[in-house]
Amino acid sequence: MSTNRYVEDMAVTTSLAPRLAYFVAVARHEHVTRAAQELGVPQSTLSRAIVRLEQDLGVSLFARKGRTVALTTAGRTFLASAEQALDGIAHAAESVQQDADAAYGKVAFGFLHTLGPETVPGLIRAFRADHPRVRFSLVQNYGEAMLEKLRSGELDLCLTSPLPDAPDLVARRLDEQRLRLVVPDDHRLAGRKRIRLAEAAEETFVTLEAGYGLRRITDDLCAEAGFTPRVAFEGEEAETLRGLVAAGLGVALLPPPAVARPGVVELNVTAPRAVREIGVAWLDGHPDTPPVAAFKRFLLSRRGRLIPELEPLAPQEGHQSEN
Repeated sequence: MSTNRYVEDMAVTTSLAPRLAYFVAVARHEHVTRAAQELGVPQSTLSRAIVRLEQDLGVSLFARKGRTVALTTAGRTFLASAEQALDGIAHAAESVQQDADAAYGKVAFGFLHTLGPETVPGLIRAFRADHPRVRFSLVQNYGEAMLEKLRSGELDLCLTSPLPDAPDLVARRLDEQRLRLVVPDDHRLAGRKRIRLAEAAEETFVTLEAGYGLRRITDDLCAEAGFTPRVAFEGEEAETLRGLVAAGLGVALLPPPAVARPGVVELNVTAPRAVREIGVAWLDGHPDTPPVAAFKRFLLSRRGRLIPELEPLAPQEGHQSEN
C-alpha cells in the first residue's frame, strides 16, 4: 500500500470510528430517542452524528419517518461491517485486560536455548506456586534477537548472556554459569579433569554462529588465553555442537548439559575463569502489567540461585585424571 493511500485510509477511519457505536445503536433500535437513551447521550448529538456519518460516506444509511428510522440497502451492508469492527475492538480490549490481570495475566518471556531444558521450567514452576494462573508466552532465541523483541514490544522480559549495555535497556545480573571445554572421549585431553584454555590453542573449535552471546564469550576467553580459535563448524544450538564434538570434528566451550551426552568428556577450565553471566533484561521505561511486575520481582529475588550447580562430569573409565 502506498503512503498516500495509507494516509487517506487512516483519515477515513479516524473520522468514522467514533460514530460507529452511534450508528449501530440506532440501527438496532430503529429509533433515535431509544438509541440516545441507551447510549446516554442527547438525542440532538446522536442525530447530528448520524447525519455527519452519512455525509462523510456520501450515502443514506437510514430512511426516516419522524424519530423512527429504517436501514437502507447501503445501511444494512454497512451495519454488518460496523458490528464486526466493534466486536473486534471489544475482543481486543478484553484480551489486553486479561493479559494485564494480576491473577490470570500473561508474561511474554524470552530465554537462551541453553536455559530451556532445566533453568526456565524450574523458574516457572517455582513462580506459579504463588501465581498458579499466570500464563506465559515463551520464546527461545539467541541474545541479540531477544533484545530486538524487547524493543518491538514482543517480549516483556528475557534471560540473556552477556548482559546488554544499551541506553534503552535495563539489565540486572542474576547468576553466572561455568563453561567447560568439551572434547571427544578419545581425545588426547579426555583423561583430564581440568585444563588451562591455552592448552587447546592448536585445537579445531566448533562454535555458535557469530552474533550469539556464547560465541562472543568464547572468542573473548580464547583471546584472554592468548590465541584465536580455529573454527571449523558453526551452529545454532549447544547440543548440536556437542554432537559435532562427539563425532570428532572439534572441541567446544559450552555450559553444562542437563543430561550427560555419550561420546564426549567435559573438562573444567582453570584459566582464564570461564563463566558467562546470566541476567534479566527489559525495555527501559516500559510499563509493567501486574503479572510482569510480579515475575520480574521473582527473578530478581533469585540472584545467585538462578543456575543449579551441576557436579563436574567424571572422565570415562580408562582415562587418567589430572589433579
